[in-house]
Amino acid sequence: MALLHAIARTRRRSVALVATFDHGTGPAAEAAAGLVAREAARLGFAVVQGRTAAVATNEAGWRAERWEFLTSVARDVGGVIVTAHTRDDHIETVLMRVLRMAGARGLAALYAASAITRPLLSFSRDEVGRYAAGAGARWIEDPTNESNAFLRNRVRRDLLPALREVRPAIEHELDDIARRAATVRIDVERYAEQIVSRRAGSDALTVEAARLTRHSRAQLSLLWPAIASGVGVAMDWRGTERASAFTMQGQVGARMPLSGGWEIARERDRFELRRAERSAGQEARLPLAPGARWDAWRFEPAAVARQGADAWVAQLPLGATLSIRCWRPGDRMRSEAGGRRRVKRFLSDARVNGTNRGRWPVVLADDEIVWIPGVRRSDAAAVRPGRPGVLYRCELDRR
Repeated sequence: MALLHAIARTRRRSVALVATFDHGTGPAAEAAAGLVAREAARLGFAVVQGRTAAVATNEAGWRAERWEFLTSVARDVGGVIVTAHTRDDHIETVLMRVLRMAGARGLAALYAASAITRPLLSFSRDEVGRYAAGAGARWIEDPTNESNAFLRNRVRRDLLPALREVRPAIEHELDDIARRAATVRIDVERYAEQIVSRRAGSDALTVEAARLTRHSRAQLSLLWPAIASGVGVAMDWRGTERASAFTMQGQVGARMPLSGGWEIARERDRFELRRAERSAGQEARLPLAPGARWDAWRFEPAAVARQGADAWVAQLPLGATLSIRCWRPGDRMRSEAGGRRRVKRFLSDARVNGTNRGRWPVVLADDEIVWIPGVRRSDAAAVRPGRPGVLYRCELDRR
């Protein structure tokens, strides 16, 4: 709301529209989105409102849905997203990246080059709050900001104050880390652009093997995330370590899976970052029937099943067309608790490794994913006594 009032006073003609998003988390979220829409209209701006299709259950889910909406709106109007992130938001993000063992790419945090404009990044949260009050802005406090169930709140309310007590300059030090990391990130990305080429007629990237194998593992841990970003793949520290080791030790013809259906392949004289190969059977749907097999997974009817959390057994709805297919990036499923999350996150939470993750099946009732065998079921596939449905058990040959 502070940003809205500031831009109304200083850059009114630059605004294509104001976008506000209701995360569907309750009355406060609905009221906040409504207040933004009314205030923006009062100030003479066009407004577009979005709302989640299903309630996410964590910060990452809310953030993903919000950015998906904002990116779509910006694309439609040919505009640039402008957000009100403050210096406090940035410092918290850097510290959270430190806790997650991020490399230079992640530690750059909000200083990383981006298509998003953040005009308030040099101001503290308190300074922005004072401006909002002085400008007569109205706002609604998000009640989730008081909950220690969320990592950012714990960092903001507990960890940072404790660190300030023992290290008063901690915020300046974290900011300095981010600035230096942003410089490193720019240099690494420039180098990556020089050594990477795109394979003709494909979205695959190639790098001469000699250009990579001459680097140390520490250097490769900086370089691979920059290369992967060229196809929109984000690598965490585990993936980065695996890619660095694969570069040093991978045999010709070997492949290493990445998230999102991508892989690194070692050819004789080069490395390729490409979409993981899938057989025609993996791309197609297989009707779910007794004895159905999907790669190393076998599906059989279950005579009885106890109510509980055995994710290898599901009670599937009668009357629906049941089928099996490989999960795809972007797939989502409702959990038994009702929240809708990406299948990839369910697999990651279950510690399914990269090799298995790329070929893991999902079960659909009509066109909705209701079961990730061995991992999670939606409410539609939960085992409940007295509810009509057909019971299936899945078994995985782990050899």
